Amino acid sequence: MTSRNNNTKLFNITNTIIALNFIVFGIQNQFEQITVLLGLNIFFLKYHFYYQLISSMFVHGGITHILMNMMILFQFGTIIEKYLGKVKYILLYFIGGILTSIGTLIYMYFTNNWVNVIGASGAICILLGWFALKDKYQRKGIIVWIVLISFAPLLLGLPVAWYSHLIGFALGWLLGYII
Repeated sequence: MTSRNNNTKLFNITNTIIALNFIVFGIQNQFEQITVLLGLNIFFLKYHFYYQLISSMFVHGGITHILMNMMILFQFGTIIEKYLGKVKYILLYFIGGILTSIGTLIYMYFTNNWVNVIGASGAICILLGWFALKDKYQRKGIIVWIVLISFAPLLLGLPVAWYSHLIGFALGWLLGYII
């Protein structure tokens, strides 16, 4: 019975999302144009690629990018999934991710700064915002982490959609009052 219990823990929503990210990453590495088609960019408006609101959460900019995102998703997603249950967790992750994508599009539209935004970090920041609201003991550390992952790469000359991180975190915080 213990063995069966341990096996069912492997098949949670967080692990499924992580597996899907790695599958898309594998496909993405075979076909370069997928990054632009699935990422969130001007094609959303120009060609009505509305699927980009979700697909951009599964495309990553390299092995370091996906590994970092998936480690954070595993760490926080597993805890939040256990706390909220599968349905509320899926809603928080995907509705929050879609809202972050919409916020990112609004930012790019008004700043006329059209880039190809990729990665799960916007949806992950939703989880971090929710977690920071709910756990006052971890709050300062999570806020420092959000600031670091949003701005430290810029200091190193690396492209990062810092606005997606901040939008996701703020939306996660707000959704914490609802969910």
